[in-house]
Amino acid sequence: MTRALGYLRVSTEEQAANGHGLDAQRDTITSEADRRGWPLTIVADEGMSGSQVNPALRDALDQLRHGRADALIVAKLDRMARSVLHASEIIDAAKTQGWDLVICDLGMNLSTPQGKAMASMLATFAEFERDMISLRTREGLAAARAKGKRIGRPRLATADVVDAIVTARDGGESFASIARTLTGGGVLSPQGRSTWQPSTVRRIYNAATQEAS
Repeated sequence: MTRALGYLRVSTEEQAANGHGLDAQRDTITSEADRRGWPLTIVADEGMSGSQVNPALRDALDQLRHGRADALIVAKLDRMARSVLHASEIIDAAKTQGWDLVICDLGMNLSTPQGKAMASMLATFAEFERDMISLRTREGLAAARAKGKRIGRPRLATADVVDAIVTARDGGESFASIARTLTGGGVLSPQGRSTWQPSTVRRIYNAATQEAS
């Protein structure tokens, strides 16, 4: 039997206090789970903006990844994901890890041909979004260098290394994956070490993108 998690989110403390939006999401999700005959557990992020992976969503994705649940149901796409890129990442996780995802407002279910087609379209838009982010970041870096700004960490964090980190991260790679690539390529860290840490990659990326903005 499919064990489903229903995820709810409201975006402000006021909404969390008076329940605006929560009841409608809960009713939609519960109806969908009942229609499918799926046992349902509701998890919610109340008063959260959606600008990050909030605690209840992070916990839900962790349960799904480790097989403690089999499906995620959300009432609306914008309750689950902050962007098309973020949505595509969650959809990819569902397909890779083997759990089902139902997005009620889109009528999307990854177990159906229609749902798979919609997921492919979202992936196409996500790729476009990544390309645009990368383009804007590169243009910002170039403009910052033209003004004589120092980009990223000093010393061994060369412009080429910073560009490589920004490009890889904007292309969807994790900081840990980028760190492994730099280590494997024999690139020295800003501390002169042969091993890169994900935290070092994160600091360089954040510094570069902040200065470029």
